[in-house]
Amino acid sequence: VVSTGTWLSPRRWLNLQEYQSKKLMQESGVAVQRFYVADTPSEALEAAKRLNAKEIVLKAQILAGGRGKGVFDSGLKGGVHLTKDPAVVGELANKMLGFNLTTKQTPKDGVKVKTVMVAEALDISRETYFAILMDRSCNGPVMVGSPQGGMDIEEVAANTPELIFKEVIDIFEGVQDDQALRMAANLGFKGPLQRQAADQIKRLYDLFLKVDATQVEVNPLGETPEGQVVCFDAKINFDDNAEFRQKSVFAMDDMTESDPTEMEAAKWDLKYIGLDGNIACFVNGAGLAMATCDIIDLHGGKPANFLDLGGGVKERQVYEAFKLLTADPKVEAILVNIFGGIVNCAIIANGITKACRELELKVPLVVRLEGTNVHEAKRILTESGLPITAADNLDDAAKKAVAAIKK
Repeated sequence: VVSTGTWLSPRRWLNLQEYQSKKLMQESGVAVQRFYVADTPSEALEAAKRLNAKEIVLKAQILAGGRGKGVFDSGLKGGVHLTKDPAVVGELANKMLGFNLTTKQTPKDGVKVKTVMVAEALDISRETYFAILMDRSCNGPVMVGSPQGGMDIEEVAANTPELIFKEVIDIFEGVQDDQALRMAANLGFKGPLQRQAADQIKRLYDLFLKVDATQVEVNPLGETPEGQVVCFDAKINFDDNAEFRQKSVFAMDDMTESDPTEMEAAKWDLKYIGLDGNIACFVNGAGLAMATCDIIDLHGGKPANFLDLGGGVKERQVYEAFKLLTADPKVEAILVNIFGGIVNCAIIANGITKACRELELKVPLVVRLEGTNVHEAKRILTESGLPITAADNLDDAAKKAVAAIKK
């Protein structure tokens, strides 16, 4: 799974499937398992025959983790299967493609599998961890590695910090031979494997630069009994500011598993996350949005969503936000909590009154406004004649929103 962006970024995260990440790695000369992609059972069978491998691994391609322990609504257990018989690949693909796979990270109904990856299964005699990431404290990229791979790296860092190795990369010079060899040695590669691992490290750095990544994480970077160094699983994070020059990468973005409401919100530079409560929150700023959700909870209510308006707000965004909130059948009240610094409260007030009239708002609306142009904003709301409940502060607003539902 590949993702990008930060909590504060207005664009949605970039999602690439596993086979797409492997393709990018392959194009940079990074050693990955031989693989094919199939959309039908017959294609999967043909791919398995073409591989001509001792053992084949079939993987359902969805963005969620935990595929190996997932369950299909066809009855098949597990989204990852090993077999030596190509015919079995066709049979398994028949129970995967077109069916929903449910894992601990998917919605409860699962996600429909439209593609499978048919790959050569390789034995791993040893697993290591390797990553390249941007580090602010070093003003550039840093290599991080550990001979303890194939597990949670945070656990390794907490329990055995001496097994975490770092190398700062000079952004102008790139990865030097001695750095790559030293990291390979620290990862436990010996003899000819050390040089092979160092070569893979340099190729991974080339990929890091080529695709404008903020992180390339390989876990595990493995060693096979035949003496190969192979990148078995990778996660790539991209710099979304580089989208203008990474059009081919961003064109691979798989939106089929994204929440339609979140995608609609992103069109209007709104950050939306659906929750399971009944009080809709409309807030500017991620911190304030989280605080609003907490205070609703404190007063016995449950937030229906997290909706962050951000800074450079326009009336149309307010209107579109209300459209999203009112389209959710779970919503029984709306709480608007705006602290106007960059945001002009009067723009919010005009957007609210327009939305209330045009959408014929049917649920109670509680509004707390503070900051820039707040007196004008309150005048607009008062003179609108609309049934809007004003609140003095966040605590008051949360109490009134919860009370409105209990009436």
